[in-house]
Amino acid sequence: MTQPIDQKEGYIWIDGEFIEWKEAKVHFLTHGLHYASSVFEGERAYNGKVFKLKEHNDRLIKSAEILDMKSPYTAREIDTAVKECLIKNDLNDAYVRPLIWRGSESMGMMGRHCKTHVGIACWKWPSYFGAELMEKGISLCIGNWKKPHPETAPIEAKASGLYTIETLTKHYAIDKGFHDALMLDWEGLVAECTGMNLFFVMENDEIVTPLADRFLNGITRQAIIQMAKDKGYTITEKRMKLDEVWEAKEVFVTGTAAEVTPVGRIEDKIYKVGNVTKDLKQTFEALVRS
Repeated sequence: MTQPIDQKEGYIWIDGEFIEWKEAKVHFLTHGLHYASSVFEGERAYNGKVFKLKEHNDRLIKSAEILDMKSPYTAREIDTAVKECLIKNDLNDAYVRPLIWRGSESMGMMGRHCKTHVGIACWKWPSYFGAELMEKGISLCIGNWKKPHPETAPIEAKASGLYTIETLTKHYAIDKGFHDALMLDWEGLVAECTGMNLFFVMENDEIVTPLADRFLNGITRQAIIQMAKDKGYTITEKRMKLDEVWEAKEVFVTGTAAEVTPVGRIEDKIYKVGNVTKDLKQTFEALVRS
């Protein structure tokens, strides 16, 4: 049986102090728990160095600002704390989770009377889907929930509350026998997966990815777009109809946890793990460990 994550050994950094892993707790009336006033990042360390650390923690602070939270630490101070957390836990290759949340000083919709807290945890995390799936590709179904309209949710923030539909969609996919789901936006256009961005390789090796103004513009996504351009690929960001998905010859997803992961099936359509996907996957792996 897999060890529960709250029972691991190690230390979690909270508000400038290291606390033993099992003792890193918050009060029952924490505003972030009751009203989802929290934001987070997913970061990954390779050989002791976090990939795109500055970009991640800049976005963390920006997400907090969007949710009307003032972080007591700057992005650069959080950078330093992340590095210290990796050293304290004796980790070189690890997943890192910074979180900013409102505390338990008051209860009610109005959250400005609550103290803003910052915490960082890190732990070993191997391949998100496992070596076998990285070779043959994961499977996706079409999700049962849609991404919200930008006027109905703070989609530019990596806000915890937005992940409710991601969790529900993930459960739906797993229950149907798939690894994850392709999510559509409120207009029925292609958006992303539950925590990963989508890329489609079309004829002539053109790479197409949904325009990221209706969901979070992933940092790994941005890195892959630049990498593909540097390697001479034609890459297009645009609104995508679902019909275009079936025309692709290769599909892959990106994310901090997923890195570059091929897709082998969407619903009943089978896709080849082709040369473009393999090329970008290998180039990305070399980049993060350079």
